[in-house]
Amino acid sequence: MTAHTAPAASPLLLVASDMLEVDKVISQRLTSSVPLVAQISQYIIAAGGKRLRPALLLMVCGALGYGGTHRFSLAAVVELIHTATLLHDDVVDASTLRRGRPTANETFGNPASVLVGDFLHTRSFQMMVEAGSMRIMEILSEATNVIAEGEVLQLMNMHDASLDEEGYLRVIRSKTAKLFEASARIGAVLAESTPATEQACATYGQALGTAFQIIDDVLDYDGDAAEMGKNLGDDLREGKSTLPLIAAIKRGTVQQAATVRRAIEEGSTEQLADIIAIVKDTGALDVARDAAIAEARRAVSAAQLLPANPYSGALLELASQLLARRM
Repeated sequence: MTAHTAPAASPLLLVASDMLEVDKVISQRLTSSVPLVAQISQYIIAAGGKRLRPALLLMVCGALGYGGTHRFSLAAVVELIHTATLLHDDVVDASTLRRGRPTANETFGNPASVLVGDFLHTRSFQMMVEAGSMRIMEILSEATNVIAEGEVLQLMNMHDASLDEEGYLRVIRSKTAKLFEASARIGAVLAESTPATEQACATYGQALGTAFQIIDDVLDYDGDAAEMGKNLGDDLREGKSTLPLIAAIKRGTVQQAATVRRAIEEGSTEQLADIIAIVKDTGALDVARDAAIAEARRAVSAAQLLPANPYSGALLELASQLLARRM
């Protein structure tokens, strides 16, 4: 960070006031004549979270000197798209807990959650049209399509113990990292940046989003349920073959590998304690953390191509702090 101005202790503080404006936009645009739509929308939005995707868009705008109001509406758009995917994810995964609260599907039922997720998607497209930029429409429409493909790909890979690291990365770069990438790219487009700068921002977003998901998958075997706001072992129960499990199969003994494969194929958490022990004993968590570190370094390299100011410094710090993530 020697070439960039060091940000405040939390890089997100730099855009805290902007995020309040984004919250106002979200609140205004979640209105509906159907009461349940507004109720579920507000429920999931109120659950909080770090809102990294809209914050990323705002930080890129700051780093590149864009101060127009479109940054608030488009930051709201990416948060609505993300919220819609959460609603659908939780239904598909039969999740009961998110951010320490019962999921919307647990509270309101699966049909309502799916349909309100659809509402959030369509409302986000209404809002992105208002920006009047075909390029932004292209970025966000492609991102939502890739995310949907990633969801289907993950569904196809459920209970597949033969999934390798390449296949795993393909899923998370589609399902999770794509919206990070789009958020950062939109910031560059709003600032009317050069193609090289736009690509640097997109690379940063993709790398950050990939690291974020890898760390999230690590915490499923090395986290605390109270801190994380979700149940430990959820990935295993859903039959997801994530990087810690992939590495454990590759590095473990024949017996350890067989135990992990069986748990993935059966979607069973009966031996969760044994699986956690195997993941730790084989050094699989270190393999996954090293992969996250490599992605964070890729993000740092991309951010260093941006103008030196507090916002680009915050982007650098965000990549560093991600590796200490505990929720």
